Amino acid sequence: MNNSGPRSPFVRTGGLVYFGRMIDKIRLHAQGKLGGEYVPNLGKGFDERCIRFLHVDYHQLVDRVKQGGSDEEILQWCFENGRRPEPDEIYVWNEFMRKRGWNDEVSETLKRRKKESHMAGRSEIQSMFDYIDADEGRTPFGQPKPEPPLP
Repeated sequence: MNNSGPRSPFVRTGGLVYFGRMIDKIRLHAQGKLGGEYVPNLGKGFDERCIRFLHVDYHQLVDRVKQGGSDEEILQWCFENGRRPEPDEIYVWNEFMRKRGWNDEVSETLKRRKKESHMAGRSEIQSMFDYIDADEGRTPFGQPKPEPPLP
C-alpha cells in the first residue's frame, strides 16, 4: 500500500499500539479511499481485539470517527464510553499485540500469509505487525533499514 494507506500498527496513539491504524481504516473507508482488501475485515481481527480491549462498540466508534476530531480526541471518547486501561494493562496490550504470530496460535497464519506474499524467506518478519508493515511496503518496525545499493 502507498503512503495514503493506514499507518503502521506499531505506531502508538495515547500509548496504545494499533489504535491509530484502526482509526485510519475507518476514516479511509468513510472517504471511499480504503483498499478493497481491507474492507472485509473492518471491525474484525485486530480491530475487534482493540475495541474489546477498550470496551466500545465498533459501529459507535465508526459514527464517532465520522464526526471528526483528532486521534487523541477519539481515544478520549473511547475512554469515556468504554474504559480507560491502566498503564500496566496498556503495557500488556502492546506487548501482546506486537508479538501476535510469534510462537502462538497465529504462527501458522503468519507462515501462510508470508508464503502467499512471496516473503517466506524474510526472517525479519516474525509477527503479524511485521508482516503488515512489510506487506504495505514499510520496513518492519525495529528492523534495520536496508542499505541503499552502491553506485
